[in-house]
Amino acid sequence: MQEWLFDFLNIDYWGEFWWVTLGFVAQAIFASRFIVQWLASERAGRSYVPIAFWYLSISGGLLMLAYAIYRADPVFILGQSTGVIVYARNLMLIRRAAKADKAQAAAADAAHEKP
Repeated sequence: MQEWLFDFLNIDYWGEFWWVTLGFVAQAIFASRFIVQWLASERAGRSYVPIAFWYLSISGGLLMLAYAIYRADPVFILGQSTGVIVYARNLMLIRRAAKADKAQAAAADAAHEKP
């Protein structure tokens, strides 16, 4: 069984097995973001990207980057590292907008309280 599994996964020892397992888990997390986006869009009745999409993107992307570094694959490393930057930036922009919305709502409340 072990020989068949190692041949199938193109690995030589159990340490590699755990790295390949991490790669599969990372890919599953990354791919799940599309299901989350699709379901959120169906609920909204329009194209919609929920914040969970970006968290799944960054977590799956970071795990795949770790796997790519282990595999020493420069193409995969470049693709994942640039993607992670974009996902992180989107989360920063979302947080900035939420803070601005909160400040605007507080200012509006304060304006309404003045006699």
